[in-house]
Amino acid sequence: MIVCLCHRISESDIERAVQSGMRDFEHLQDETGLARNCGACHDCAQETFGQALVKTQAISFAATRLALNTARR
Repeated sequence: MIVCLCHRISESDIERAVQSGMRDFEHLQDETGLARNCGACHDCAQETFGQALVKTQAISFAATRLALNTARR
């Protein structure tokens, strides 16, 4: 789904940025222009960014637990 029509930034683009290490919404805006033109997408973009952070952190946590459990065996 396209989140920012002005800059053609999709939900997947935001998720990829977070997976690549982006942890600050304002930095993402500076890098991409997301929600900086008309601003209509700001709330949706910020929500999408937050959800991507939670998802990425959950995956990281699960991977760490798996590694620890494997190391104990």
